[in-house]
Amino acid sequence: MPQPADLYLRLMKSCLLNTIYADYVRPQPQAGVRWKRWVVKALKARNLEVVYGRDRAVLSAEGERNARIDGLAWLPDAHTMIGARRLDNLQACIEDVVERDVPGDLIEAGVWRGGASIFMRAVLKAYGVEDRNIWLADSFQGLPPPNDALFPADAGDLHHSVEELSVSLDEVRHNFGLYELLDDRVQFLPGWFRDTLTQAPIERLAVIRIDADMYESTTQVLEALYPKLAPGGYVIVDDYGGIPACRRAVDDYRAAMGITDDIRTIDWTGIYWRRSSDVLSGESRPAARRAT
Repeated sequence: MPQPADLYLRLMKSCLLNTIYADYVRPQPQAGVRWKRWVVKALKARNLEVVYGRDRAVLSAEGERNARIDGLAWLPDAHTMIGARRLDNLQACIEDVVERDVPGDLIEAGVWRGGASIFMRAVLKAYGVEDRNIWLADSFQGLPPPNDALFPADAGDLHHSVEELSVSLDEVRHNFGLYELLDDRVQFLPGWFRDTLTQAPIERLAVIRIDADMYESTTQVLEALYPKLAPGGYVIVDDYGGIPACRRAVDDYRAAMGITDDIRTIDWTGIYWRRSSDVLSGESRPAARRAT
């Protein structure tokens, strides 16, 4: 028989992915159709939005199911786009570090609407863990323009132009409040990773979840946070399979730091590995090389 904690976390996943109340969906305006974007923006300024019923949805019923399981498409009616499989993996990693008493806090770098971070807090709450913080690192204004000079792998990257990726700190805090999970164990690090992560008052980490999209951002997260990861802790990378620049950043960092822990696949894009030793100091090895 399922235990109360398991039932609660199953319900949390359904709510965060909106598999329960997805009777109506909001279409994302196509980037190449200016008049649609203009109409949506004009309506939004008046607190209105375009809504249509499920029977008119672009995705088929099977397509929508797959999108919510595997994070295969934008989910404008959900608090996370990472899909059920990556939420399952996140739960398993947290449960494992709690069970094995791996020391440290949990952090997500790149939070969008906060759904995965909300779930991280929910897992700790479900098991009565009150001595670990959840850190949310994000600019809360989207992604930075590519810095081609320092990070050639990001040349031509357009993530900074995607308006839907810009979610304010107030909105993320509001979403935490909807689940009654906004408390003093939830800590925010607003700003660009290059400015915030190296100065963050974080002593030890047990789980690092990276959803940074770009080579620059992914590299900055790894360089600042991986040395703080406790042996037995986990690194989870959301975009490894889906964005080549992210994959190169991870591979370059692992090579530069001599990391040989096996990479495990979650789904079509997500991966993770468990840190097996404490041989890295963060100071004795050079920073990951910049991809060209």
